[in-house]
Amino acid sequence: MLCGMKTITYTPHGVCARKITITVDGDTIADVHFDGGCEGNHAGIERLVKGRKVDEVATLLDGTTCGRRPTSCPDQLSKALRHLS
Repeated sequence: MLCGMKTITYTPHGVCARKITITVDGDTIADVHFDGGCEGNHAGIERLVKGRKVDEVATLLDGTTCGRRPTSCPDQLSKALRHLS
């Protein structure tokens, strides 16, 4: 269980995004921002995950791929969220 407001920066691997910044309040995602990559897709992801529980989003996005890549920005967000737990 996470306590209080916390912001982390995660460096994703194997995707176009260069950085993911995540702010959580307790066990809830308060904000997410991707640097680099597909701006429209990231804006959609950011809106969809705000206000949701960290574990719920991490489980939901885990294993998502992008084309032939074995990972994706949502999958990398899942990995970043797992570092919070």
